[in-house]
Amino acid sequence: MSGRSLPDPERLAEIHAGAFDAPWDAPAFAALLVQPGVFAVERPDGFILMRVVADEAEILTLAVRPSARGKGLGRELTSEGLARAKAMGAERAFLEVAEDNAAARILYARLGFTEAGRRRAYYAGADGRRRDALVLALNFPGPASLP
Repeated sequence: MSGRSLPDPERLAEIHAGAFDAPWDAPAFAALLVQPGVFAVERPDGFILMRVVADEAEILTLAVRPSARGKGLGRELTSEGLARAKAMGAERAFLEVAEDNAAARILYARLGFTEAGRRRAYYAGADGRRRDALVLALNFPGPASLP
């Protein structure tokens, strides 16, 4: 594990709870963090959790405290996470985002992600209604992307 300590699952769960209607709990984070290829990039007010398998990366979740939003932290975390995934051998990245999450969709579009699919009724809202998730993809630039 290259001598790195694992992020604190309780801390990740606390940040996630402030960012999402249906947050993940500490045991869920603990289980993910020990899986091969899973890593987190952390800052005091947010984190991104990603997984790299073979040549594909997946953004599992990105959480920023509401008080820290709109200041570039999400972009910073995502950019660093994507760079790390690329260094681990990923050639493309995927994620799901709620169709009605305008701020996240703008962030991902600015980073070059494009819509690759849709998962109907994927997310449950606080009001109990189901929302679609958009599957977004990003091919990393470089020799592996050339035809």
